[in-house]
Amino acid sequence: MNDPLDKSDAGDPDAPAVMATAVELRVVLGQLRRRLREQASPGDLTPSQVAVLRRLDNGPATVTALAKAEGVRSQSLGATVGTLEVAGLVAGSPDPADGRQTLWDLTPACREWLRVGRAAREDWLFRTMRARLTPDERADLGRAVDLLKRLVAD
Repeated sequence: MNDPLDKSDAGDPDAPAVMATAVELRVVLGQLRRRLREQASPGDLTPSQVAVLRRLDNGPATVTALAKAEGVRSQSLGATVGTLEVAGLVAGSPDPADGRQTLWDLTPACREWLRVGRAAREDWLFRTMRARLTPDERADLGRAVDLLKRLVAD
């Protein structure tokens, strides 16, 4: 395993503090993710089913494309999609580019379910921020969000 503070960081006196912040950020983001999941639980869906729904939330896709994106075999993902179809969360239609394939998409009921779940998580964040943070702290958090966006930008 690589040392997080390697020789290239040797001349940077801030490197240990930056590493400590990176560790704390990873931990607190994990805790925040868990708290948000508690607010609008995906029910009895498996992690792979949730992953497929997240991918399809970006637009329709074939099982092959979904499997490639998830790094699994098409046969495995086909079973996942089949379960989601039976649950009424996804529906298939012929792929206009290749009629031999099926293009899968979220059903209107699933889109509404996702919308309600997101609204519940956003409401929890809103209420918690208002209850636990001062106006100045909320402004600081807004600036921190801008910094986080820079971290994930391509």
